[in-house]
Amino acid sequence: MDWLNKRLVFEKFTKESTSLLDELAVINNGSDKGNQNEKERSMDFNYLPSVDPETVLQTGHELLSELQQRRFNGSEGGVSWSPMDDELLAQPQVMKLLDSLREQYTRYQEVCRQRSKRTQLDEVQQKVMQVVNWLEGPGSEQLRTQWGIGDSIRASQALQQKHEEIESQHSEWFAVYVELNQQIAALLNAGDEEDLVELKTLQQRLSDVCYRQASQLEFRQNLLQAALEFHGVAQDLSQQLDGLLGMLCVDVPPTDGAAIQQTLKLLEEKLKSVDTGLQGLREKGQGLLDQITNQASWAYGKDVSTENKDNVDHVQGVMEDMQLRKQRCEDMVDVRRLKMLQMVQLFKCEEDAAQAVDWLNELLDALLKTHIRLGDDRQETTTLLEKHRKFVDVAQSTYDYGRQLLQATVVLCQSLRCTSRSSGDTLPKLNRVWKQFNITSEERIQRLEMALAFHSNAEKILQDCPDLPESVMDFEQFDEVEAIGKSLLDRLTVPVIYPDGSEQYFGSPSDMASTAEHIREQIKMICLKKQHLLESNMSSRES
Repeated sequence: MDWLNKRLVFEKFTKESTSLLDELAVINNGSDKGNQNEKERSMDFNYLPSVDPETVLQTGHELLSELQQRRFNGSEGGVSWSPMDDELLAQPQVMKLLDSLREQYTRYQEVCRQRSKRTQLDEVQQKVMQVVNWLEGPGSEQLRTQWGIGDSIRASQALQQKHEEIESQHSEWFAVYVELNQQIAALLNAGDEEDLVELKTLQQRLSDVCYRQASQLEFRQNLLQAALEFHGVAQDLSQQLDGLLGMLCVDVPPTDGAAIQQTLKLLEEKLKSVDTGLQGLREKGQGLLDQITNQASWAYGKDVSTENKDNVDHVQGVMEDMQLRKQRCEDMVDVRRLKMLQMVQLFKCEEDAAQAVDWLNELLDALLKTHIRLGDDRQETTTLLEKHRKFVDVAQSTYDYGRQLLQATVVLCQSLRCTSRSSGDTLPKLNRVWKQFNITSEERIQRLEMALAFHSNAEKILQDCPDLPESVMDFEQFDEVEAIGKSLLDRLTVPVIYPDGSEQYFGSPSDMASTAEHIREQIKMICLKKQHLLESNMSSRES
């Protein structure tokens, strides 16, 4: 009865192991075929056998153990027992089947390992191709359609926003690339030599495509950033030019020379700022043009000459337009500068002409208040007369200077097409004070000449001349000198009368009294001399 059970177990094991060996042989032999098409067809086979090899092996080992135990125990329960022929034949069959199963199962495990590795490689390759196909397909197509740089800050910002959306989509695939790169690195560390070439090829292709696409994204971002900076500088420069032009178009009459100098300084500062801005625009523009030229290096075979030409024409057009606007402003600044300098000259002429009037007034005032002495003798009077003529020359030069300034004012006003602020008042003032000075000067000259005549004749009479007999002297000279002296005294009391009816006196009353007193003393001495001569003549006649 015990052998019958073992027989059933043996037959079941034999059947299962034989079937399993056939299945494993088919699986193992299918994986050994080198043809790629057969390998692909083998992928469709059922990798799992109908029974579990581990279970069959365990059953075989248990059966073999039972058979060996019955054979070597000899008797059981004290009853003598000898194995049957079938049992003796079953042991080597079980051992042979177990050896074959172990061999095929070992090969099967290797096949499973290879297929698992192949599956991983296929999955990695599939994901790699998904990344590559998207980057070289839709991703590259997105970049192919983005070539413009915009014609303003707003347009460049809109293109930047669109580029950020494209970068966001690429970032998702770049994240997949990082994950795949890590998986490939792990497979390279654990893979066989026969898989290294394929893995490295996949890794290299994936890296090349991703790095190329990332470089193109970065290049596009740098290009748009350069375009944004260029348009920003262009906008700032345009605003500066508008401000300068607005300042030049508004003609605000300056109040004085200081205001003109301040305006000129402001114009120069604005023009310098514009020049600096234009230089910055040229630098930004040249950098942008260099980047635009480099766009063709990643055009994917697309003809971008038209797009590049439009971009280049736009950048060059902006720079040329700014240059022309700056040149127009410079020309207007030159005209305004010339006008301002002429106005400075006009104001200077007006101020100097007014100063000339003040100087003449000061000279007239000095003539009336300090030029009052007539001299105590002929020599002093002659000296005073010479000094007065020099004084008149100074006044004449001052008057001529004022006239020239006023004439220059008229010419400048005609050039500037404006009216003088003060020439209408200054010229009458200049002529009036000059007329007053001339009248006063003539009066001064006449008084000095009368004083000179008086002193000259008085000195002749009063000097003792031993060679000239007193009888020879003409008494009419005494009368003439006395008359000149009295006329001079009368003139000292008369004021200087100007055309407007106003009157002015030389010096103070005390000054005039002192001068008159000296003349009276001279007249008195002459009268005494005359009386002495008369008495001498009468004495001579009586004797």
